Amino acid sequence: MTSTTLFQRPLTPTSSSSSTEMSDAGTPLEEPNNTGALAAALHVIRTERDALTALEDLYETDNVAQEGLNNAVNVISKSVSCGGKIVVSGVGKSGKIGKKVVATMNSFGIKSVFLHPTEALHGDLGIIGDNDTMLIISFSGKTAEIFAMLPYLPRGLPLIAVTSHTHPSTCTLLDARPGSHSILLPAPIPVSEVQTFGVAAPTTSTTVALALTDALAIAVARRLHPNPSIVFQGNHPGGAIGGVSHMISVLPINGIPPSTTISGPHS
Repeated sequence: MTSTTLFQRPLTPTSSSSSTEMSDAGTPLEEPNNTGALAAALHVIRTERDALTALEDLYETDNVAQEGLNNAVNVISKSVSCGGKIVVSGVGKSGKIGKKVVATMNSFGIKSVFLHPTEALHGDLGIIGDNDTMLIISFSGKTAEIFAMLPYLPRGLPLIAVTSHTHPSTCTLLDARPGSHSILLPAPIPVSEVQTFGVAAPTTSTTVALALTDALAIAVARRLHPNPSIVFQGNHPGGAIGGVSHMISVLPINGIPPSTTISGPHS
């Protein structure tokens, strides 16, 4: 009979001299460098902060960016007022930002859905309605899956592109939607992620896209609703937010109450 001692675990060393942690290769593990980790984390935070500051400056001073934002708010407001919705599309990390803006817009009563461009070519194009608006998020503006979908979108479908391009003439995503049917929302970053972090992982670019689409959602909500907080409360009864949302009123912007900044119904 096989001895049961073969299956016993070795005793754990009790002396401090023999308790050094070992790697799988049998070499001692180095102590974690907390100073280096903190420095790396702060570098990311500062870099993304600077990118958001640059985005703010862009929309404060650049006519193309300002016109794009105003047009996007107008088009989305018209779609929703006519019974349409916002169809958001993107791939990879941009797609995840797209799903977040869909959730935010729906919470404000701005009907939105996410459409993956690959699934669109396998039947999901049917989700697009007559009064809808398409919002595409692509930092490069060259995403292959997006370009494969573009020829099959309805001709009159307005298209809003959130991308690093700062002028429509360089954004080929908009070529398929001439004139007023194409809108650029610039979302550039001052320094590439490869230069700042040594890797092309979407970090700063997705932070900028998230901030810009949040801004778009809030701007549309204020256009459509005299008090977006009431709409949000009705759509978000659960969780900690739902417990306190009835106590929150929309704060004025620059001292102007929301009701005085909202224009009339849009058709």
